[in-house]
Amino acid sequence: MEKTELKDAFAEFKNLKNIDRPTMMGVLEDVFRTQLAKTYGSSDNFDIIINIDKGDCEIYRNREVVETVENPETQISLAEVNAGGDDYEIGETYAEKVEMKSFGRRGILNIRQNLQGRIMDIEKANLYNKYIAKIGEIFTGEIYQKNSREVLILDEDGNELRLPKAEQIPGEHFKKNDTVRAIIKNVEMKNTTPYITLSRTSNEFLEKLFEQEVPEIYDGLITIKKVVRIPGERAKVAVESYDERIDPIGACIGVKGARIIGIVRELRNENIDVLQWTNNTQLLIQRALSPAKISSIDLNGEDGKIKVYMLPDEVKKGIGKGGCNIKLAGMLVDREIEVWRELPKQDEEEEDVLLTEFENEIDPWIIEKLRSIGCDTAKSVLALSPEDIAKRADLEDETVAEVIRILQSEFEE
Repeated sequence: MEKTELKDAFAEFKNLKNIDRPTMMGVLEDVFRTQLAKTYGSSDNFDIIINIDKGDCEIYRNREVVETVENPETQISLAEVNAGGDDYEIGETYAEKVEMKSFGRRGILNIRQNLQGRIMDIEKANLYNKYIAKIGEIFTGEIYQKNSREVLILDEDGNELRLPKAEQIPGEHFKKNDTVRAIIKNVEMKNTTPYITLSRTSNEFLEKLFEQEVPEIYDGLITIKKVVRIPGERAKVAVESYDERIDPIGACIGVKGARIIGIVRELRNENIDVLQWTNNTQLLIQRALSPAKISSIDLNGEDGKIKVYMLPDEVKKGIGKGGCNIKLAGMLVDREIEVWRELPKQDEEEEDVLLTEFENEIDPWIIEKLRSIGCDTAKSVLALSPEDIAKRADLEDETVAEVIRILQSEFEE
């Protein structure tokens, strides 16, 4: 490596790599000492002087002046050092400058390769530490590449961040150069390379969006107690204020929805319900299932499930599209909730039969499907149209027709 090449290498790493000066100096010295050890057997008696700004590197080999040389690596004879007119004495140290060409072409190549490898390792470690400290923060970047599995986004330093398909909101379609916001979810090392994962489906992403849009949350006047989501469909955000003068729900929604509308748009029109937090489980369920009216709640159902009883007209509102409303309410209280249909008082005396009485004629899994949409009796099923049953319970038309036939025959007898 000629001096010019060395200077160019120093300039490259100094200008293009985000590495502090002391670390760079240490790396350069360590790389040269490694090569000195390979060439001379040891680097202990060498001084290395590096000037990064000038691109200079001077190496001096220090040997003790002796009468008779026993170890030529650490000793030099008095006659040899004084042959050129110098006036050394025995016991003094003789410093001899080492030229780069003494390493040979292979040695020079090793120095350059080792230096590049060390620089890359330091950069990777710095990148890992940088983003580990940012987990949970919102990142905004521009898409430079996409495929069926993930979207690749670049930060301001040209580093890759990945938004996997599983972390994208269902139905999202990105194209190159789109600007994307997501939360930094995870950072891990894969084959010595930092792998930074973003997410737009995590509950934390929605929570951070609220912090950005609602000053009272950012300032700590309103606390987000819990967030539950079915990405792209619906979310419920439970909030609480310790200041009775602040309406937490109104503050989160804003005048005419001004604050929440930006969040809804960011999440591709995901419906967001903001409700007041309470430690009272029954009251929290009532708020979560609003506007559906609940007749009664049984917190001591079988297998730890909560039973919610509603009049037939309220069941559909309580369950929600695709069952997402009742599912989110369960996630909010960390328990599964079952909706049970409660007949109006004028119908209580009319004959009806529980679906469980038909287990010999209808498969149990079909009965469970029907119960999941709020139908626990024969008449509650017959009150719905076949199309509605098939869609909400996810059953085949033929299966629904056979169930209706069996249930109708019970009342024809």
